[in-house]
Amino acid sequence: MDESRWWPAVGLLFGAALGFAVVVGGLTAFLIVLVLGILGFLVGRALTGELDMSGLMGGRRRT
Repeated sequence: MDESRWWPAVGLLFGAALGFAVVVGGLTAFLIVLVLGILGFLVGRALTGELDMSGLMGGRRRT
């Protein structure tokens, strides 16, 4: 199964979660859900190896 088919559904669910957070908890809840969603996305990409963290970790550059 092609993984790219799931991205619109993931975006829809994340948007719904953000909308629900605004309705229920206001701006603070919206910002918390947004930050945690972005962190979860970055951690997921890093764990699957799709995100290069070497620049952030202070690794030595090859010349």
